[in-house]
Amino acid sequence: MPRFAQMLATGMKERGHSTSILMPAPHFYKLPIPKGKKKWMGYIDQYILFPQKVRKLLKNYSPETLFVFTDQALGPWVPLVADRPHVIHCHDFLAQLSAIGEIAENPTSWTGRQYQGYIRNGYSKGKNFISVSEKTRKDLHRFLPTQPKISEVVYNGLNQAITVSDPQLARNKLSKAFGLDLINGYLLHVGGNQWYKNRTGIVELYDSWRLKGGHNLPLLLIGEAPHDALLQKRLLSPFKDDIHFLSGIEDKTVRLAYTGATVFLFPSLAEGFGWPIAEAMGSGCPVLTTNEPPMTEVAGKAGFFVPRRPKETADAVQWANESANVLNKVINLSTTDRLATIEASVANAKRFDTHLALDKIEAIYYKVIDNIKQT
Repeated sequence: MPRFAQMLATGMKERGHSTSILMPAPHFYKLPIPKGKKKWMGYIDQYILFPQKVRKLLKNYSPETLFVFTDQALGPWVPLVADRPHVIHCHDFLAQLSAIGEIAENPTSWTGRQYQGYIRNGYSKGKNFISVSEKTRKDLHRFLPTQPKISEVVYNGLNQAITVSDPQLARNKLSKAFGLDLINGYLLHVGGNQWYKNRTGIVELYDSWRLKGGHNLPLLLIGEAPHDALLQKRLLSPFKDDIHFLSGIEDKTVRLAYTGATVFLFPSLAEGFGWPIAEAMGSGCPVLTTNEPPMTEVAGKAGFFVPRRPKETADAVQWANESANVLNKVINLSTTDRLATIEASVANAKRFDTHLALDKIEAIYYKVIDNIKQT
């Protein structure tokens, strides 16, 4: 969210607007107290001290000032400016859906359900929304008590330069950087340890593919250091020596990894958007992802799709087996078909241009202001 907020602030400044970013300061959070209580101190900073600060600042803002919330999770602050021009950007409603029991893989505690209800009560006071996908907008409308005045979809813009370059050159550089033999290619995943990223499922898929006689290609998982369950999954793999977790990798190296990958694996259980899909495609890498929105929205006709991994272990085995067949198909594309896939992928990724996204967002911001002037 900080990166998204900075993108909005910078983009609007470039378009001639005056911007400032308001956020809670860590007063109570900085107190020397046990780590387990830090979260609660943060809540005091966010939901008691910060609203008081905002109420004082509101007196200095003109009636035409637009207040932008970079995520619906900031809902508790929406009532502060609900009667002023405002826009709420919505990324995903996974926590909200989990709180009402609709995502079995992510059960929510009682306190978590109360907190999500608090967030929902806040953003429900909003009137103008911008969602990052049709899936997110659909979820938003389920949670809102009434139809909003404005509800638009603007796909995320890639916030870094993504280009197509020589995959063999990328593999050579990465082989030296990581101390691995990547010359003949590799499978790649980029993501964190969030439950919906399905990193354990990726290892299951990889194992199944290798057991079917798949090429001796390593699997690279770039992102957070693996949690214990993921480490255990790797240890149990007959191909554990070819499964590599890479953390603390710079953005420029991640871009190289996209370029050199044989296939990008992104079988997420859920997403709000799925930036890595667009990043991989823009780098000229074929993408295998889940056949549910918003992954289907982002990948378009250029992607290769597998079902969502089931929660039950027995069903997950069958999922990995069937998904491995799709992966094998992608890896063994003819030269002509692979080039056609790369061309389609690059063309698809052009939909996610930052400047185009900011132009659309600015137009919606103007629309909100105009609506206020007319009332």
